[in-house]
Amino acid sequence: MSLISYHAVHIHQQEMIVLEDVNLDIGNGEFVYLIGPVGSGKSSLMKTMYGELDIADGTAEVLGYDMRRIKRGQIPALRKRIGIVFQDFQLLIDRNIHDNLDFVLRATGWRERSAREQRIREVLEQVGMETKGYKMPHELSGGEQQRIVIARAILNSPEIILADEPTGNLDVETGKRIVELLRSIRDTGSTVIMSTHNLSLLDAFPARAFRCENHHLIEEP
Repeated sequence: MSLISYHAVHIHQQEMIVLEDVNLDIGNGEFVYLIGPVGSGKSSLMKTMYGELDIADGTAEVLGYDMRRIKRGQIPALRKRIGIVFQDFQLLIDRNIHDNLDFVLRATGWRERSAREQRIREVLEQVGMETKGYKMPHELSGGEQQRIVIARAILNSPEIILADEPTGNLDVETGKRIVELLRSIRDTGSTVIMSTHNLSLLDAFPARAFRCENHHLIEEP
């Protein structure tokens, strides 16, 4: 079953064509790379998947939602089923790691404190950061911060993880460990879509890949 199905999709940004005639079907439990240079449309394609950027033409369905006709009021429910991993972390710098995660849970409807505490413990353990909840973001390394961002993304057990250049600001070895972590999350049942311009990762961790090039999306052989 396809979680994401795009056919003849055109994506514009400020009247400029970003990608055209995009055809994409991604199923449950897949690990998929989006590759291509900076500015080729990888991030824009991801943004259309969680309703941040509109789709100009074609048919597009994400988790059963028609992304051409989705209403603003439906987007929070869609995003609760999608975990987003940003390259620049976007952690709240005025609170510790535990409170960063608790903020997301409260914002997404977790009312019982005991349930929130248990879920925070679970995700921190899953990303290997169970002893770091009391730390402030600036006290963590880049790789540790990215693990916390992944923990934040999986809080609501999403069906899809969108990881936008998650290794872009990390050294090679740390980046490999982040990809290993994302692959382990895929093994628990989430579909993972990861954008990268680091092609060496595809050699180390082979998977299905699509290239953004000359305003088109091309599946790699």
